Amino acid sequence: MHLDHTHDESAAVSADAHRADGTRRALRIGLGGPVGSGKTATVAALCRLLRDELSLAVVTNDIYTREDAEFLLREAVLPPERITAVETGACPHTAIRDDISANLEAVEDLEDEVGPLDLVLVESGGDNLTATFSRGLVDAQIFVIDVAGGDDIPRKGGPGVTTADLLVVNKTDLAPYVGSDLARMAADAKAQRAELPVVFQSLRSDEHVSAVAEWVREQLAAWAGAPAK
Repeated sequence: MHLDHTHDESAAVSADAHRADGTRRALRIGLGGPVGSGKTATVAALCRLLRDELSLAVVTNDIYTREDAEFLLREAVLPPERITAVETGACPHTAIRDDISANLEAVEDLEDEVGPLDLVLVESGGDNLTATFSRGLVDAQIFVIDVAGGDDIPRKGGPGVTTADLLVVNKTDLAPYVGSDLARMAADAKAQRAELPVVFQSLRSDEHVSAVAEWVREQLAAWAGAPAK
C-alpha cells in the first residue's frame, strides 16, 4: 500500500518517472469523458490491440460500483490481476484531479504486483466537459465524446475538449441517425484545439481503434526516449 501521497492542484508536472529501483515506471494515460461516450469500449479495444506487444494494466473509476472493471473482466481483455477498480464515492473528477491518492495507490500496487509494466490506462467515471486529470496521476490524457451527445460539443469547449492531449470523437457510425454533422464537429474541434490531435472513430471492430493505438505508441516512444523527470 502507498498512503503517503499528497497532491498540489497547481502542479503541472507528472509524478516521478522512476520506480523505487531506479528504472522507469509505466506510462500513465487517463481516459475521461461524459457518461456513455465510449470510454470503457475504447479501453477494451486498446487492450485487445496492444496486449500482445505491451505489458499493460487498467484502473477504472466508478462512483459506487465496479461496473466498468467488471465489463473488462467479462470481456477478458486482460488477465484479471491486471484490472483494478476505484470506487470514488463522489463525482469522478474528485478522484482523478482533486484527491488522486486512491488512484495513485491503485496504479502503484499494479506495478508492484504484476509489473514491470509499459502502460497503465486510468479510466475516469463518466463526468462532464470540465473533467481533467491531475498531471500528478497521468502523463497524458484522452478525452472521449460521442456524436450522439450532439455535434455542438466541440464548439462548447470545456477543459476536457480543449486541453486533452488527444480528443476522440466516438460512434461516428451513428451520425446519420442522430443528425450530427461530422465535418462541422471536425472544424469546431480544430478551432478549439489548434494543433492538438483529434481522432474520429467507430468501434464496430477493434481495428477501428488503430488511430488511438498509434497515438499511444507515439506517447510510449517519447516516454521511453525522454530523460526521467
